[in-house]
Amino acid sequence: MDVEMEAMELNKTFSVVSLPPGKNVVGCKWVYTIKYHSDGSIERYKARLVAKGYTQQEGVDYIDTFSPVAKLASGKLVLGLAAKKGWSLTQMDVTNAFLHSDLEEEIYMSLPQGYTPASGVLPPNPVCKLHKSLYGLKQASRQWYKCLSQALLDEGYEQSPADNTLFVKETDVSYTAILVYVDDILIASNSDEAVHAIKDALARKFKTKDLGPARFFLGLEIARNADGISVCQRKYCLDLLADTGLLGCKPKSTPIDYKKPLTKDTGLLLPDAKPYREIIGRLLYLCITRPDITYAVNRLSQYLSCPTDEHYKAALRILKYLKNNPGQGLFFSAHTDICLNGFSDADWGTCLESRRSITGMCVFLGTSLISWKSKKQDVVSGSSTEAEYRSMAVTTKELLYRC
Repeated sequence: MDVEMEAMELNKTFSVVSLPPGKNVVGCKWVYTIKYHSDGSIERYKARLVAKGYTQQEGVDYIDTFSPVAKLASGKLVLGLAAKKGWSLTQMDVTNAFLHSDLEEEIYMSLPQGYTPASGVLPPNPVCKLHKSLYGLKQASRQWYKCLSQALLDEGYEQSPADNTLFVKETDVSYTAILVYVDDILIASNSDEAVHAIKDALARKFKTKDLGPARFFLGLEIARNADGISVCQRKYCLDLLADTGLLGCKPKSTPIDYKKPLTKDTGLLLPDAKPYREIIGRLLYLCITRPDITYAVNRLSQYLSCPTDEHYKAALRILKYLKNNPGQGLFFSAHTDICLNGFSDADWGTCLESRRSITGMCVFLGTSLISWKSKKQDVVSGSSTEAEYRSMAVTTKELLYRC
């Protein structure tokens, strides 16, 4: 908590003033978390002062809230190119990232619990007038993105039109790509000098932490050797199995029983849908590196509003399938061609309730899988040919986006 308050005072995040009449006051609270290494050991204890953004009033103390984050398919594309071209992969983190961005609105926040200003004197009806963004504010992530993107543009980087969180800079002797996911930054480059230059530039503007070669990025475990780069979510998968009590279960050979149809009326409604929704939510994130469970998770995610016991059993089956090999993931080969290959398929009229078809597609960079999807089509297809064409259209859009 002392470290957090010192960072706020250093950045001049707020000043203590008297509340002007008629102004809205946003609440705040302390949030405590524990950061872990990829091996499960404790990295550090963390306290963060968070604004209660739900007390903000639209049009009064916030307007725009949207902020882009990196598409994980873009991250896999960068990893595939780095493996092939031998680029270095380094990682950075910005400490108290949101505290660096200026606010455009006039926002007043209640005093943090236990806080006393250095002077020891409080004005009547004291509140904190925010000068910088704070975690929890509805516009916080947007303001930080604008601040960081402008800093990168000032250093000569260009923003990708396909993914606004991907920044690239090319010179006669170097090529550098930067992928931004809120305050986590992944840098791929063929020049150590270019990497040091951008690290120094960001360190002059923000308080940064150099995490060295990429090992653990957004929950993805990254390992590299001469043959390429492997990515998995082993720790995440084991934690999921442990939390559901299935760490010692008997494994299943397939993620779903393909002969057993599932509909919204299959089975009895669960008295509490929260456990089912938690499992599906965590499985959706695991699909980042596990294309083999994408279809099954897509099927079960359609019943989040009213899950039954049969849906829950099917979700547990996916977990039992994961027990076979929790460390399975993706491999980006260093010995492949740089060309995009797309494959599409459609299962006509699969959904028993809507008769809509299922689109399946995947995109490879050479032999390295970088993107895939299993999704119910938006409209009913009149024939299997129409369903295939719709699937091909989705695949073509994905290929054009990657280009």
